[in-house]
Amino acid sequence: MRFSLAQVYRLGIKELRSLAADKVLLALICWAFSGAIYEAATGVSQQLHLAPVAIVDADVSPLSTRLAAALYPPYFQVPQSISPEQMDPALDQGLYAFVLVIPANFQRDLSAGRRPEIQLNIDATVVSQAFIGAGYIKQIVAGEVAHYLQGDAAAAPDAIRLATRVRFNPNLTGVWFGGVMEAINNVTMLTIILVGAAFVREREHGTLEHLLVMPLRPAEIMLAKIWANGLAVLLGVAFALKVVVQQLLEVPLAGSLALFLLAAAGYLFAAASIGIFLATLARSMPQLGLLIIIVIVPLQLLSGGVTPQESMPEAVRWVMAATPTTYFVRLAQGILYRGAGLDVVWRDLLLMLTVGGGFFAVALLRFRKSVAQSLN
Repeated sequence: MRFSLAQVYRLGIKELRSLAADKVLLALICWAFSGAIYEAATGVSQQLHLAPVAIVDADVSPLSTRLAAALYPPYFQVPQSISPEQMDPALDQGLYAFVLVIPANFQRDLSAGRRPEIQLNIDATVVSQAFIGAGYIKQIVAGEVAHYLQGDAAAAPDAIRLATRVRFNPNLTGVWFGGVMEAINNVTMLTIILVGAAFVREREHGTLEHLLVMPLRPAEIMLAKIWANGLAVLLGVAFALKVVVQQLLEVPLAGSLALFLLAAAGYLFAAASIGIFLATLARSMPQLGLLIIIVIVPLQLLSGGVTPQESMPEAVRWVMAATPTTYFVRLAQGILYRGAGLDVVWRDLLLMLTVGGGFFAVALLRFRKSVAQSLN
């Protein structure tokens, strides 16, 4: 297949001018790589943070006071002391996420060798924090009770001691994960949207027919739109990682930003091919929007960025192996989270480009078919 690089360059410049004139798409790009990343990282927390908690203390002993003091920020708010009669109305009104009920004679029964029970009432409508908070409170109570009985929060020594070390995110801060993954996901979303919208816009405005009567090959038109819109996305994700992620969110990136951008440039080629293919199927912007929704959502949810693919059914994993997003997410996480180099991610990079080349070939055949239909 022969084509002119000069014509691809000039068509790309035309595409950049068209994009610059589209204020809505420009606003979408700016928001997606700035406010959207910051909001996604900080607005939806997967951690327990300042959960409201109350204590019904019927024991009023040094141990019960110690249990109340062990629930402190940033995981919990300062515990409020309430009466048994106030508990149910307070939970119904959503004033507290957790209410810990310490029975009378709790400390005395423990000292006597009995096994008294503590009741923990949970507002399970706060789904994101209910189970995490219950586990935290259970560990805190068990540790304080063990310390009271044995003088040491640790129980009897185990035969094997497990030492866990977290490399990238030692404090398990959700903002670190959310910000980076939002930037990665927005690369997929914006590339497909921009390239697909560019093709449909040409068709709706009648300028696609003008291009077809010129001495231009379909591959030149496709490559021009890919590099022009891909450049806009590449600049956007570079700004997002350097300014929003590293500066505003203060997330340390373990690997090379240059290597990630190089891999992202290859992925833009693959994702843009998917956008072109969808644009050849759609006849209007609303149709393209519907197609993009049913494509992007599975790509983002099943690519391994939200849930590990090892936990998915094998059939889903086989299907996702035929998409470039799976390999891009894996190599992006390897570079940005674990500091992987080219010697580690080259296989995923090669597979991503191979799958992307397949999508480009299919999109080119589909585009040629649509061109033939238009000329007829």
